[in-house]
Parts: sequence; C-alpha cells; structure tokens
Amino acid sequence: MQKKIAFFLTTLLIAASLIGCNKAAVEPVAAIVEETASTQIMLQDGLGREIVLEQPAARIVSLSPSNTEILFAVGAGDQVVGRDSFSDYPEKAQTLVDVGGGYSEYNLEQIVQLEPDLVLAAEINTVELVQSIEDLGIPVFYISNPLTFDDLYKNIENVGLLTGQADAAQTVVAGIQSRVDAVVTAVAKADSTPLVFYELDATDPTKPYTAGPDTFYSTLIGMAGGKNVGDALTSSWAQISLEELVIQDPDIILLGDSLWGITPDSVGQREGWSTLTAVKEGNVLPFDDNLLARPGPRLVDGLEALAQILHPEVFQ
Repeated sequence: MQKKIAFFLTTLLIAASLIGCNKAAVEPVAAIVEETASTQIMLQDGLGREIVLEQPAARIVSLSPSNTEILFAVGAGDQVVGRDSFSDYPEKAQTLVDVGGGYSEYNLEQIVQLEPDLVLAAEINTVELVQSIEDLGIPVFYISNPLTFDDLYKNIENVGLLTGQADAAQTVVAGIQSRVDAVVTAVAKADSTPLVFYELDATDPTKPYTAGPDTFYSTLIGMAGGKNVGDALTSSWAQISLEELVIQDPDIILLGDSLWGITPDSVGQREGWSTLTAVKEGNVLPFDDNLLARPGPRLVDGLEALAQILHPEVFQ
C-alpha cells in the first residue's frame, strides 16, 4: 500500500514538473505568436476590400501623385521604390523608377521587377489595373479621393499604418488640422461670399470644364469663404456653357489650367468673356492646380491659397 502511495505521489510530482515545463515552453511560443500577430495589418481599402499585410510594407510602388506625396509626408519616402510618371513632388520622388501611367500604360513588368510588397493605387487607376497587379501576386491598397478633410486624415493614417509610420502620420494629420482650423477661424470674420469659377480646361472656351458638386474643389472653395459656380451643375466634372457663366457672373475666376499656358489676358480676349464681372474687375488669377488636383497633404496649402485670394482682408 505504501508503495502504491509512493508511486502515486511520484507520478504527481512528475506530472507537476511536466506541467511546469510545458507552461514554460508554451509561454515563449505564445509570446512569439502574439508578437507576430501584432505586426499584421488588416485594413479596408477604398474598394471595400480587406487588405492584409503580415508586416509594414518595405518596398512600395505608388501609382498616383497624391499617394506619393502622402508616403513622403509620413516619412515613408525611403520605402518607395517606384512611382507613376506624374509623381514629381517632393523633388526626391523624381529620382524613383518611373513605372508609367502618364500618357502611356503602366509597365507591369517593371513593377514586378521592383519586387514591391505593396502597391498604392488611387481613383485615377482603374479597377482592372488593380486586378491585373493583384493577379501578379502583389497586394494593392486602393485609396479613394477624399471629399472632406476627415477623409484625407483617414487616408494619411491608413498609409501610416501600412508603412509602419503610424506616429508620423498622426503628426502630419495634427499639423494639417491646426492649419485648417486657423483658416476656418479667419474666414469666419469675412462679411462676403464671392462667387468663384474654377477653370480646369478651356480648350473649348464656350464650354470650359470645371469642378462641380461633390468634389474637393467645391469643398475647399466653400471652406475658403466662397461659393463654387460649378455647384449649379449636375455632375462632379463637367462643361459649363458660356451662357450659364454669364448668368452666374462670377466675382473671381481661378485658372487651374494656367499650368498649361492659359493667362488672365488670354481669358479677356475670349469672345463673350469680357462682359463677366471677374474679367472687367481684373479678378482673373492663375492658380496652382496641383494644390487641389492631388488629394494629399498639400490640400491644406490649396485651402490657404484660396482663402487668401477670396478674403485677403482677414489675413492682413
């Protein structure tokens, strides 16, 4: 009987020691699993897809200027190995491999050769292009154009998470928020709301293209204390007739197409435009369209520039 008891006690001791050993062995494994899981990134992109990265992207190809500018702003510039043809800001971006997309197709073979672990797409890229790249085994995160600054902040934060630059992204967002608040506070003191026509393309001066409702152009013009002529249109990007322009009679005309050589003088020489208040009063001004056309961190630069044009009196 004593032998049985002794055997039982010995068995308990061995079992206890094994449990202790197993516990010690399991804990590090659990810690490793937990550490690995913590590096995994899972985010929903602008197409509503769940994109999963096992770790922050180290080799990135950007397919739009806005994405490139966000990447550099959050400190991930050194992680970018390729960019689209139009990505020329900041200056360092111009040294990256050009994968096309300007006036030609994207070079998928070149993208593969760069061995990216992430491609950042935007609304200027087609869903078919996204699928083509994913078919090559490369993750693609699609970033939708923002309609508000809150949307922009989310895009910046997402890029920060995808690149392991979350803290830097938060700093960028905080800086933009502070500048936006300053503009909104200043513009609140204005006692007028000028009517603004923003010209995108006047290849046909009788029906120039402009930005309509549900665009960041319209959002920024409103935040800067103006009213967008294009809001009278039914689509976001459309041509407006000269007749409609004459009826609305804008106080200010901003030339987003000045980058293509359009000048205030040339606008005044267009048939039928000399009757517009903005033309008669000399309020036709060139504007750097990159500050509005690229929905990235420099949108706040665009907001500040617009506000200073529309309401210089509140910034003196």
